[in-house]
Amino acid sequence: MTFNPALSYTIFDFETSGLDPKKDRVIEMAAIRVVNGEIASEFSTLVQYEGKLSSKITQLTGITDDMTACGMDEDTAFRILNRFIGDHILIAHNAQFDLSFLHHSLMRIAGRSFRNDFIDTLTISRQRHVYPHTLKDMCDRYGIPLIGGHRALNDVVACWELFRTMEEEQPSPEALNLLGYMKKYGPPAWSPPHAKLVPIELKYEPRNA
Repeated sequence: MTFNPALSYTIFDFETSGLDPKKDRVIEMAAIRVVNGEIASEFSTLVQYEGKLSSKITQLTGITDDMTACGMDEDTAFRILNRFIGDHILIAHNAQFDLSFLHHSLMRIAGRSFRNDFIDTLTISRQRHVYPHTLKDMCDRYGIPLIGGHRALNDVVACWELFRTMEEEQPSPEALNLLGYMKKYGPPAWSPPHAKLVPIELKYEPRNA
C-alpha cells in the first residue's frame, strides 16, 4: 500500500489530560478528511473535562480548565468523530498513542472499538531517519510549517503534509497497519488486533558527523 489519491484518509490527533488511555481523557480532538488527495472537510473541538488539568498539560498545549469547561461533551464529540472517520484509512503521528485513546474512549462510550486500517507516520520516520522524530522535528526536516504545535488541528494538517511529502519522496507500501515500538521497551500494552508490530531501534547521527 502506498499513497493513493483515490483513497479516502482521515488524519486525526488528540490532546489529552495525561498519558494513560484507560484513565485519562481526551480534552481536544481534530480530524481532517482527505478525498482525491485534497482536504475535503475538518472537525475540531475542545472536549469537556471534569477534572483539573495539570500545569504541565496546560503549559504543553495551552489548554486551560476554563477552555475545557466550554468544550463539547465527550459522548457527542466521539460520536461525531466516529461518523467523520467512517471506513477511511486513519493517519496519525505516534498512532499508538492516538489509537489507544480512540479505542478506550469508544469502548467506554459506545461499547465497541474501531476496525479501520491505519498508517503511523512516526513508524515511517523512525525507519528512515535519525533521531529525533517528533512531529515538529520531522516537519522541520522537510520544511513543513507547524505553527502552534500540540493543538490538535494544527498537528493534523502538519501530519498530512508530512505523510504526503514522505510518500512522494519514497513510497512505503509496507506502512499499512505497521506499528513500530521501541525494542528496549517491548510491545505496547494495547494495539489494534490487525496491527503488524515491529521492533525498532533508533538511529543516531555519528558523533563525529
